[in-house]
Amino acid sequence: MGARRGLLHRYDNFPPDTCHYESMKIPKALPVLVVINVVLLFCLAAKQKPDPLQGVQSIVRARAIELVDDQGRVRASLNVETNGEAVFRLRDARETIRVKIAASQDGSGLVLLDNLTNPGLHALTKNGNTTVTLMNKEGRKHVISPDSRARK
Repeated sequence: MGARRGLLHRYDNFPPDTCHYESMKIPKALPVLVVINVVLLFCLAAKQKPDPLQGVQSIVRARAIELVDDQGRVRASLNVETNGEAVFRLRDARETIRVKIAASQDGSGLVLLDNLTNPGLHALTKNGNTTVTLMNKEGRKHVISPDSRARK
């Protein structure tokens, strides 16, 4: 026995009653807990991810829609006027209209307004006629239409 060397062999000389390996017992509940954990793991892994569109309506029906900023100011609005014209307006932080897009039975239009709320660009198509009007800060207009190259 003295010829054997190594870490495990030096414990061969201990009496059997001092070895605690036989006294270590697995609790009866341990296999049950392992099975429960494995089942829970499979359930969590198999659980489908929530649908991000769940609860989102595919169609919103309203007479008017307003978008407001953090201070409650109306920044955009979409509504149907009493004359039947659908109008989309974009406003700045002071709630001044800067962009207006409208559509009616007769045609549609786009107006871009400057800092003084003067129309800088006015595009209009109505009853088969189309015009684009540009206006500078002095009020000079430049009208473009398919019928004429440009008129002032």
